[in-house]
Amino acid sequence: MRAATIRGHGGLDVLSIEEVPEPEFAEDEVVLEVRSAGLNHLDIWLRKGRGGARLSEPQILGSDAAGVVIAVGSRVRGVDIGDEVILNPGLSCGCCDYCNRGEQSECLSFGIVGMSRHGTFAEQVAVPARNVAPKPSHLSFNEAGAFVLAQLTAWRMLMTRARLRPGQTVLIHGIGGGVALYALQLAKLATARVIVTSSSDEKLERASRIGADHTINYDSVNDVSQCVKDLTSGMGVDIVIDTVGAATWPIDFSAVRRGGKIVLCGVTSDASAVTDLRALYWNQLTIMGSTMGSDEDFRQMVKAVTTAKLRPVIDSVTPLENIKDAMRRMETAGQFGKIVLEISK
Repeated sequence: MRAATIRGHGGLDVLSIEEVPEPEFAEDEVVLEVRSAGLNHLDIWLRKGRGGARLSEPQILGSDAAGVVIAVGSRVRGVDIGDEVILNPGLSCGCCDYCNRGEQSECLSFGIVGMSRHGTFAEQVAVPARNVAPKPSHLSFNEAGAFVLAQLTAWRMLMTRARLRPGQTVLIHGIGGGVALYALQLAKLATARVIVTSSSDEKLERASRIGADHTINYDSVNDVSQCVKDLTSGMGVDIVIDTVGAATWPIDFSAVRRGGKIVLCGVTSDASAVTDLRALYWNQLTIMGSTMGSDEDFRQMVKAVTTAKLRPVIDSVTPLENIKDAMRRMETAGQFGKIVLEISK
C-alpha cells in the first residue's frame, strides 16, 4: 500500500511516498481504509525530530483520519466492517490511575497515532477499536478527516481546562491554524466575545466572517496587549488561547485580566520563555498546559460538532503524493484552516 514515510529526521527531503506492507492488527483493533487525513504541526515536529520521539523505519506519519472499517479483530464489539468512522488519535494504557479517573491524556504512557505507532498517511491504518467513532453524517470524508486532533485540543483548552462560560472574552493568537480556528468556532458557539491576532489582513478578514468580534494585526500595532485592553475597557480578557509559545508569552500576561486564565497547548515559536512571576501572583492568574483530550472530551466534542453541525475550515485538499507541498505551506504559515490529504476515494 502507499504511505508517506520518513526514515530519519530532517527537512522535506526525508519525506517520501513508498510502498509498505498492509498493517497487521491485534484482536482488539480495527483496520481502516483511510479516505482523508488532516495535516498537523505534530507531523512537522516529528519529521524534524522535536521532542526526541523514536522512529520506526520507515515511520508512517499522520494522526487524523476518516475512513471505512475493512477488518476487525476477534475481540472487537460494536464496530463492523463497512462502518464510516473518525479516529481519536490519543493512545493510553487504559488501566493506570489517570486512565481510571478518565484522564487518558494524562496517562504516563500517553501517545499519539503517527508518533507512537504508524500513522494515517497511508491507504490503511490499524488502530485500537476504542479509538474510533461514527463519522458525523453532516461531514464529508475530507471534513471529517481534518478535525479531530485540533478540535479535540481546542475543546479541552476552552471547555475542560479554562471552563469557558457564556459572555466571557477570549484572546486567540495566530488565527489561521487548526486549533486557533476551532477555538474561535467553539468560543462563538458558547456565545463568548473573541479577539484574534495575525500578521495577515486577509486572515483577519476571513476570521471576522466566521465570527471573530475583534481583530488585531500584530505587525501593524505597537502593543498588542494595549489593543486588547482598549477593546475590553482596560480589563483584559478572561482567557488566552496560546498555541505559539515564547513569542506571545509576554503578551498573554499583559492582555489577561486579573484572575484570568492562560492556556497553552503547544509551541510554534521557541519553547523557552521568561515568566513574570510578580504578574502571576499579584494578578492571581491561572496558567494551564493542555494536551489533546480525554475520552470524555472526545465524546463531548463530537456531540457538540454533530448537534451544532459545525464544519471545519478547510484550506486545501491535495493528493497524498503532494505531501511535501502541503507541509511546506503549513511550515510557512500560509494556510487558513486545515490542509487535508486525500488518500483514497
